Amino acid sequence: MKRFGDTARVALLLASVAASPFALSTPAFAQDGVSEEEELVVTARRRDETLQDVPIAITVQSAEQLDQRGASDITVLQQTSPNSTVQVARGSNSTLIAFIRGVGQQDPLWGFEPGVGLYVDDVYVARPQAAVLDIFDIQRIEVLRGPQGTLYGRNSVGGAVRYVTSPLDTEEAHLRARFNYGSYNQMEAIISGSVPLTENFVVGGALALYARDGYGENLVTGAEHYNKDVDAFRLSAEWNPTDALSIRLSADRVVDDSNPRHGHRLASYPAGGTSYDVLPNVYDTRAGAGDDNHVTTAGQALRIDYELTPNLMLRSITATRRGKTEGIIDFDNTEFPTLDIPAYYRDEQFTQEFQLVFDYDRIQGVAGLFYLDATAEGAFDTVLGGLATTIFTQGSVDTESLAAFADVSFDITDSLALSVGARWTRDEKTGQVYRQNFTGIRSPFFGNGAAVPGLVRTNYTNDASFEEVTPRVSLTWEASDALTLYGSYSQGFKSGGFDMRGDAVFTPDTVNGYAPEFVDTYEIGFHSSFMQGRLNLSGAVFSSEYTDMQITRQEPTTLGGIASFVDNAASADINGAEIEGSYRITDSFRTNFSVGYIDGQFNEYMSNTVVANPAPPPATIVVPIDLSGSAALQNTPDLTASLSFTYEAPLANGTLAITPSAAYRGDSQMFEFATPALDQGAYTLYNASITWTSDSDHVRLGLHALNLSDEEYRVGGYNFPGATFGNSIIGYYGPPQTITGSIEFRF
Repeated sequence: MKRFGDTARVALLLASVAASPFALSTPAFAQDGVSEEEELVVTARRRDETLQDVPIAITVQSAEQLDQRGASDITVLQQTSPNSTVQVARGSNSTLIAFIRGVGQQDPLWGFEPGVGLYVDDVYVARPQAAVLDIFDIQRIEVLRGPQGTLYGRNSVGGAVRYVTSPLDTEEAHLRARFNYGSYNQMEAIISGSVPLTENFVVGGALALYARDGYGENLVTGAEHYNKDVDAFRLSAEWNPTDALSIRLSADRVVDDSNPRHGHRLASYPAGGTSYDVLPNVYDTRAGAGDDNHVTTAGQALRIDYELTPNLMLRSITATRRGKTEGIIDFDNTEFPTLDIPAYYRDEQFTQEFQLVFDYDRIQGVAGLFYLDATAEGAFDTVLGGLATTIFTQGSVDTESLAAFADVSFDITDSLALSVGARWTRDEKTGQVYRQNFTGIRSPFFGNGAAVPGLVRTNYTNDASFEEVTPRVSLTWEASDALTLYGSYSQGFKSGGFDMRGDAVFTPDTVNGYAPEFVDTYEIGFHSSFMQGRLNLSGAVFSSEYTDMQITRQEPTTLGGIASFVDNAASADINGAEIEGSYRITDSFRTNFSVGYIDGQFNEYMSNTVVANPAPPPATIVVPIDLSGSAALQNTPDLTASLSFTYEAPLANGTLAITPSAAYRGDSQMFEFATPALDQGAYTLYNASITWTSDSDHVRLGLHALNLSDEEYRVGGYNFPGATFGNSIIGYYGPPQTITGSIEFRF
């Protein structure tokens, strides 16, 4: 098998990734007819490997490729990574929802585990708040599809997104300064650089300032709606006292003061003598709840690599992160408090990971320990102004997780390798939930000291432990220098927990929490390079068994109400296929493409219904029913595809690159059951970028046009029909057509 040799070769390969303008998603092309799929180095398995050697379905996007596309944040990944959904969560500016192959997390409420793991420089990010990362000062982003449990800090049942920042240059100082101006008065400044202070000590940093007017307006308050006001920075220092020891310390912080996103009403509602009809501009709102919103997140990390021997390296990654959110969502989209949700959220996490990375000729691998100590807490009011009632909800979840993992590859022959991995995980969780009725508009927690306390609906503290061993095995065959085939089996595990919305009056079992869910995935795939590196293809077919799915349900109750309830209510079979590749048509004309297909079917989806009791009392009873025949996977189009072309030509002592692209997404549902007013039909986004880079590489000019057809497409929504909730059927939308010009100086 093709493996890595000495450190110098690895460094050379990593440098080629950062420098190459065509390290595009999955296969791209290098110089002299050598496939960049063979040369591209990734760390998907926590060790340096060429992309063609990795028995994983993976999409890799380099910084240069993202720059040429005009990508602003990681939501661009769903336009290039097949069978992936990466979007801004409903009612937020920077909270992430992600689905890969039908597995993910729609609800970003604290206490829920994400189905897709996010890592920044190998540090696990436990919460989705402020996780829609802006793209600056990066080396590459890797999207790994399928369960990731034997290699990564935290179990991820759907897949993982690895955000890898730029390495520090230990040889010479460098500086990059980029300025963007575009539609809706978009103004951005991104500055990054590093300076070697001694021959073995270097410091660096990056600062990013983002400002943009709103795509729409709050017609009640006059405030911008869908605006952007974000400041971010990263600082890092690296010390290499010996050839065997490397120490890197980093810190980051993001402050998001963008106005809250209240959404767009999709159904009319009469209130206060006024009929609140659907506004013609999908980015406008009539929200009277206010425009205050504040999100901060920050972290520090210490990474130590120590080469014990030429074949054995010990790595330690110590990190802390914390975040806080204060905001509000006006669900009814009127000036009245018909359905308003003021909210508060805070989280802290500490992680420690030890890895032992080894390469002994025919045996390579990684073994490690992972520890997580995390707390997430929050509170919100559900204000029902028409009833002069507020339901106050407050809760917290403490998580302590310990895991041991290993993944070892054995070269059976020069062309055949077997990889075997396993992970043991033990999670201990403590959940606390308090829920109480108040008469009045808002509770005392959110400023109404005159609110009259009423029925306590939930008040409990409970503990739960979850322990599991999850395996992974793969067989890789290098059929030729141009073709690598692999087959794999992997299991993903997501631990159970406690529902922070749980209403113990309606659903007494909520105090017991919910159990873990599992995904078993069988996959056959390949990586290839043909025609002296002109054509590169990667593909996979997979079959996943998704069991004990943690489903948030709206349930009728014996007391005549509706309650939100989290339960292990469903199972599904998910089958699909993916292919992605690139073709160098001429030396100056290249194309990249991807296609993903999913066929997901629920085997079981248990719910409850109220029926007449033939032998009262009571007059009605609740019976379980299976709704699998009418349920479908949420946020999972059956077909995704992308196509782009890049044409390069010399121009005025530089190189001009033109990159048009298109990304298609098929029909998808917001929730498991169809909601015609909210569900998004198929659509295609068309983009085009033009960049000019001087021959000296000191200056780059760019013009990026996104969503050229000005497509209106929903990325989230809420469905609360009926007069009590203000007929609150509201949608949230992706960006409209925008044009951005940029100038970048590199020294």
